[in-house]
Amino acid sequence: MTILVFGRTGQVATELARQAGGDAVFLGREAADLSDPAACAAAIAAHGPRAVINAAAWTGVDAAEEAEAEAHVVNAEAPGAMARAAAAAGIPFVHISTDYVFDGAGSTPFAPDAPTAPLGAYGRTKLAGEAAVRAAGGPHVILRTSWVVSAHRRNFVKTMLRLGAERDRLTIVADQVGGPTPAADIAHACRGIARALADDPGLSGTYHFAGGPDVSWADFAREIFRQAGLAPEVVDIATSDYPTPAARPANSRLDTGATEAAFGVARPDWRRGLADILKELGASRT
Repeated sequence: MTILVFGRTGQVATELARQAGGDAVFLGREAADLSDPAACAAAIAAHGPRAVINAAAWTGVDAAEEAEAEAHVVNAEAPGAMARAAAAAGIPFVHISTDYVFDGAGSTPFAPDAPTAPLGAYGRTKLAGEAAVRAAGGPHVILRTSWVVSAHRRNFVKTMLRLGAERDRLTIVADQVGGPTPAADIAHACRGIARALADDPGLSGTYHFAGGPDVSWADFAREIFRQAGLAPEVVDIATSDYPTPAARPANSRLDTGATEAAFGVARPDWRRGLADILKELGASRT
């Protein structure tokens, strides 16, 4: 099954390339710039794939606050154009979205049909992208995920390894809770979903996929340090003690039950994924 992937160097796209072998074509910014939605649609028509995965996005949460119009093109208009092109070709379209479409209230995991209420520009643009994908009318899955980590690009694991080696004491937010999700697991899920959707377009819809168990950023950091053999003191702080331009959801828990029921994709244990990431980075104590 030939899959066309938008994204080439991001965390999920890198893992897709590792897993897909010769069964996928990857389009980086030089081949399909998401700031040009028409070019993205044209790429689908030109390549004639059997399925499309959009693993590219504007992911600068804070930067989006000052550049919402630009982020909207990348996160909403481009996925909409891709989805319409995929629908016209009658092929599955898998689009990665985010827990930031929710307001983070409460402590219950958000179900896929829970009311959305993004707190900032990034979440608003991603929510608009979801709406555009649905409106295209073709076979599609919107896969919301959270706290993506890998051995690639910038992410929380790599930041903690650097800071944990440099400092004896770190203050880390403890009142935001979610599921860290290894990019390798997201890639595996996307590939399986694309195949299933090709066989049964009736599976179209919005689903959640996130690692378990749910954990705070502070406790996530403690596990990173434990597995890496580092020993800085981790001091819990509140979100209010670490202000950022964009508000972060306090509750990023996602209910993944529908994804497992529809596609047989179990919720991954992020602690095992973390061990793999640390081995790849040469940072494991084992």
